[in-house]
Order: sequence, then structure tokens, then C-alpha cells
Amino acid sequence: MTYSSSKPHTAVTIAGFDPSSGAGITADLQVFAAHGLFGTSAITALTVQSTLGVAAVHPVEAVTLRHALDHLTVDLPPKGIKVGMLATSAIVETVASFLQSLSLNQPENLNLPIVLDPVILSSSGAGLLDPDGLRSLQETLLNRVNWITPNWQELALLAERPVSNLGEAEAALNLLGKRYPHLSAVATAGDRETPIDLLRTPNGELHQFAGQHIETTSTHGTGCAFSSALLSRLILGDTPTAAVAAAKFYVEGALRNAPGVGHGKGPMDLLWPLR
Repeated sequence: MTYSSSKPHTAVTIAGFDPSSGAGITADLQVFAAHGLFGTSAITALTVQSTLGVAAVHPVEAVTLRHALDHLTVDLPPKGIKVGMLATSAIVETVASFLQSLSLNQPENLNLPIVLDPVILSSSGAGLLDPDGLRSLQETLLNRVNWITPNWQELALLAERPVSNLGEAEAALNLLGKRYPHLSAVATAGDRETPIDLLRTPNGELHQFAGQHIETTSTHGTGCAFSSALLSRLILGDTPTAAVAAAKFYVEGALRNAPGVGHGKGPMDLLWPLR
């Protein structure tokens, strides 16, 4: 990774708060820092969780979230936006409205990289987006972002079809591409024995990114880290394929250097490039 001594670009994460710092905004901010970016954040929900799982979710008021986003944007306009856990349809609609206002009020933001990590279920199986929120995401938010990074389970929910092998993942990505022609989509497979990620570009090209299965229990927040790393590389000027490859390499490094803390699915070392 390369770093600049000049004023850093700003990236904002719109996501939930994980008090164990394995995922959510505290993890995203570490990823941004590891890539030499200045990170800001707007919290969508407070969670009660640890490496052992999610015990409770408390969404913030939608009006508070919008106030925070508008206030941040005036002072610290982002060069890219990461969208993570959204929890409710009201928050989904608020984020979609904010993103639309950015492009309407500032035409230069039309090409701003906006990466959505569709956090629907936690790795422990807890629901992190209600059914109305999922519908709002499909009907509204996916028209406002230009990247999405679902795992196979999330891809199946979004495409409304089974995804249990590489061929089904390709078919689901193509279906999403027909519904949202502007969208670049990465189906991540880090939880598979053979972790082959798939990128579908808006012109219909499919690219495979093979990886190695890393034997570890420190897998908390892999989706958050990948999407934030992808956004970081896009902000830094990488091409789509180079950005996906670099994000995958970064997450593999974070897994290999995990500190081994916690009694469940532990956090990765998101600052490993700085050590």
C-alpha cells in the first residue's frame, strides 16, 4: 500500500456501532486509517454484542442520522461512502434520500464511489435488517449506490433465488445486473472452503478472484472490512478489478494477523499494514 503526506481524502461510513470493535463503524475507521484515509462516521444503530454474538439492536432516530450526515457533509465532504448496517426501513429511506441529495445538489458527486455492504444477518445469525428494510433496500437504496458486496447468503436474499455454488452465484449476480444496470456487484465467498469472489461489472463482465482458505476463528467483521477496503482502494484511484483484488489481499492479511482475542468469532487485525 502507498501513502501520501499530503492532506488525506475523507471517507465516511454509515453503519452500526459494534462495542467489540470487530465490525461496524469502529472497524471501518480502522480500515480507512490503514489505507491512509481520514474516516468519519454516522451511526445507524447501537448494538449489544461481542465476539459471542449479537444480544440486542437499538436503531437510532432517522432524523438524528440525517442531521449527522448533513452536518458532516458541509464540513468534511467525503470522497467515498461506505454503507453498512441499516436496521430499519426508515433508516434505509433516510440514507437513500441523503445519497440522492448529494448528487442533486452537487453534480460532481455523481461519480462518487458508494459501496453498500448489505448487512442483513450477523455471522451469528441475528437479524440486522427487518423485512420492510430489505424491501426498501431493494426498491430504493440499490438505485442510489454504485457498488454492492453481498456474501452468498445475502446475495440469495437480494436475488430471491438459491445460491449454493459458483454457477448459482453468477446467475444471481446477472439477475441483479438486469435489475440495476448501473451496479458493480461483488459476491464474496470468504466463508467457503474455496473462497472465489466474483465481480460483475455494469457491462456484464464477470471476473473471478481466487483466494486461500485461512483456518481461523477470528472472522468477525470480514464483510465490513472487505467493503471498506474496496471503497478505500476506489478512492485512491484503483480500477474496479484492482480494487477488488487489493481489498481481498487486505482482508487475507487481516485474518492472518488476527490477535486471537475473545471467546467466540474474534476480530481481525485491521491495522496490520501499519505494523
